[in-house]
Amino acid sequence: MTELRPSPDGQRAAGDGPFPYRLVATDLDGTLLRSDETVSQRTRAALAAATSAGAAHLVVTGRSVAWTRYILDDLGYRGLAVCGQGGQLYDAGAHRLITSVTLDRKLAALALERIEAVTGTLAISASRDGLDADVLVGPGYRVHEGPMPVTPFTDRAELWSAPLNKIYLQHPGIDDDELVRLARGAAGELVEVTMAGEAMVELLPLGLTKATGLSLAARRLGVLAADTLAFGDMPNDIPMFSWAAHGVAMANAHPELRAVADQMTASNDDDGIALVLEDLLSASCATSDAAPG
Repeated sequence: MTELRPSPDGQRAAGDGPFPYRLVATDLDGTLLRSDETVSQRTRAALAAATSAGAAHLVVTGRSVAWTRYILDDLGYRGLAVCGQGGQLYDAGAHRLITSVTLDRKLAALALERIEAVTGTLAISASRDGLDADVLVGPGYRVHEGPMPVTPFTDRAELWSAPLNKIYLQHPGIDDDELVRLARGAAGELVEVTMAGEAMVELLPLGLTKATGLSLAARRLGVLAADTLAFGDMPNDIPMFSWAAHGVAMANAHPELRAVADQMTASNDDDGIALVLEDLLSASCATSDAAPG
């Protein structure tokens, strides 16, 4: 077994084993997590085998740290994690937020004004910054279930009272794809607009994507884009696929991600990640066995 060697900050970096990639980057929802928010034993075993063979596993999620940390703790995950659509770098082993990029609230308020001039009134939610932050939820916003603290608000002035990572948009009469198109057209020069899941259209700091955080984490691990295998399911994973050497879309993936993926696999409920890793591990073993001694 190839050992993973520690980097100066204590994060374990990839070794030089037979596995063809030194970094396996996985989205969480719709990718690593099944519909019941668990990870199958088969996928756990495949990831463990890949890390034993020389790769490092990195979680790259749109969820903020406050909404991610309980999942990582349950998985026994102790490495770096990229959260908040690339805006937060989190040390899961130390329960420490290393970096965090916040949304310019004046630009965000102007962006909302411009978008609503096109769409009409939106249902709004916002993720506050910090390790133990809450989510502000406005009238009409459909909340996704989870343990993250939720704070209702009625006066939008409350949105701007503390630093934010992102703002979520919903509209009862406009579907997600159309809402993204309209928001980008109205305010794309002010904020980044992405879709992270069903009813999860997000406004982020301009230029911020999952690739931003992934590249930062990779540098800490001493890994290049050319060494990286990425898995995802939604349009917010497109920049990650563009950065990585090889992007694998789940069978349940959004059509926009399918269009740019290098490979398709089974769904998150059917061990799609494990299938790809098992094939790569099998091929690596075959190559190693065939090499002259």
